[in-house]
Amino acid sequence: MTSSFRLGYVPGATPAKWARIWAEREPDVPLELVNVAAAEAADLVRNGDVDAALLRLPTDRTGLHAIPLYTETTVVIVPKDHVIAAVDEVSTEDLADQVVLHPLDDTLDWERLPGQPAHERPASTADAVELVAAGIGVLVVPQSLARLHHRRDLTYRPVIDAPESRVVLSWLEDETTDLMEQFIGIVRGRTVNSTRGRQQPQPKRAAEPRKSTARKASGGNRRRTPTKGKPRRRS
Repeated sequence: MTSSFRLGYVPGATPAKWARIWAEREPDVPLELVNVAAAEAADLVRNGDVDAALLRLPTDRTGLHAIPLYTETTVVIVPKDHVIAAVDEVSTEDLADQVVLHPLDDTLDWERLPGQPAHERPASTADAVELVAAGIGVLVVPQSLARLHHRRDLTYRPVIDAPESRVVLSWLEDETTDLMEQFIGIVRGRTVNSTRGRQQPQPKRAAEPRKSTARKASGGNRRRTPTKGKPRRRS
């Protein structure tokens, strides 16, 4: 039975590029992509339900390795006719008079949520987006989630001083298999020949041409100077 490599990824993460490279380098090992909830991603890795995961920090990293991949811009989602839609970017102070929705699956590390609190916390980011469309409030999220939940009647703007979300590749400590090394190499942009953990065969040295004994004795390719005097008579 062919083994596989299971990669979990939280909403908004985009593993498609790395999956294509994997298929080229490991055609005999299927890469299974598993969409996981942000709050459950780390536990799924610890429990062995996935071999690795693309997850967002902050999260509990106990027993896990984590390679930083990228940091996302944080944005506020608003209706297209909202006053915020008229500017290029905002600060948290600009949200002071706004009802800022705080879904239960929020992954931003707020010390203090900006704006005015809603009466209830939406169960999910998707639910919060629906409330924004209904004019109930605004929503601050990583930019990839704003793109994931795109609607024609909504837009978003960067929040320059909000917490940022970092996406990392995470896997179990002491469980760095050959397949894990292969995927690490892919996300780090290593070429096939530079992938760590794979011994590349040393190129064979071309055999040097053997010099003839006659050439050594005669001093190589130097031409002899003709001997002066009468030519020898043939016998």
